[in-house]
Amino acid sequence: MKEWYAKYSGDDFEIIAVHYPEFSFEEDYDNVVEAVEEFGIEYPVVQDNSGKIWRSYRQRFWPTRYVLDKEGNIRYKHIGEGAYDETDRVIAALLAEE
Repeated sequence: MKEWYAKYSGDDFEIIAVHYPEFSFEEDYDNVVEAVEEFGIEYPVVQDNSGKIWRSYRQRFWPTRYVLDKEGNIRYKHIGEGAYDETDRVIAALLAEE
C-alpha cells in the first residue's frame, strides 16, 4: 500500500485504509495513531470501531483490498495478501481512463 501511495499519489489517486479492530486494545485511538506512525503510513486510516464500514461492504475477510473508480464503483477486489502486480495493473488502467 505504501508503495502504491508513493507511486500514484497526486495522480487522482488516494488510499484510504479502514481499521476494524480485532482486539480491544486496537479500539484505542492513541494505539492506532502510534501504529500508523510506527509503520510510516502516510495515507488516511479510518478507525471503524463500530464495524459500520466493514458491514457496509459485507466484509468477512481480512485483509481485503478494493479499488474504486472515480465514481466510487468497485472495479477490483482482492481477498488476502498477494496479487500485487495485478492490483498495480488495475490501478494504472483506471488512472489511464478518461
